[in-house]
Amino acid sequence: MTELWAYLAHTPLLWLALTLATYLLASEAARRSSNHPLCNPVLLAVLMLIGLLQISGTSYATFFEGAQFIHFLLGPATVALAVPLVQVIHRVRQMALPLTLALGAGALAAIGGTMLLAQSLGLDTLTLRSLLPRSVTTPIAMGVAEQIGGEPSLTAALVILTGMIGALIANDLLRLLRVEEPAIRGFAIGLAAHGIGTARALQLHAEAGAFATLGMILNGALTAVLLPILVY
Repeated sequence: MTELWAYLAHTPLLWLALTLATYLLASEAARRSSNHPLCNPVLLAVLMLIGLLQISGTSYATFFEGAQFIHFLLGPATVALAVPLVQVIHRVRQMALPLTLALGAGALAAIGGTMLLAQSLGLDTLTLRSLLPRSVTTPIAMGVAEQIGGEPSLTAALVILTGMIGALIANDLLRLLRVEEPAIRGFAIGLAAHGIGTARALQLHAEAGAFATLGMILNGALTAVLLPILVY
């Protein structure tokens, strides 16, 4: 069995199958918990995969040979999230000005807050530039990190971590702040916690999910333009 596992562990399709299987298990766990924030499917799937990689002694490079097929779908999946916006386009037009102001404030707050955090922790330049796009969806964040001199693989991990934290606490935090409007709540979650936060917003309310998608897309576009200017 040890020799068989050693052979299979280096087969790309094995890790593709295990990635899909862990996500299905995590999704079922989330469903049974009534979508409790601590049972976020992405968080659970990531933890299970990390455990499998550690136990099997498999390198990330070997894992990614299989997972790259899913990684390729990140771009199309992000674009497809715009579909719910069609149903609320009239609301978007009505709220154009406040959404624009919130977008600018949110993007600058994410970048500025990251810089302050990096300075307080004494992070080196490479880590800082990898951390700066953390509130942007993964495909855009990796491209921006590469452009400004960061490490895309580190950025991907930091983006996922940011999204998971946002998905865990954002809704409860907004409730404490008495933000009840689904559109406003969703836009804030999408802006700060990108795709993972958007998935959480879709679980909470259809309109919140649509506006989270809008926040994620607009923040990605703005950050892609703004960060290289601020860095250089």
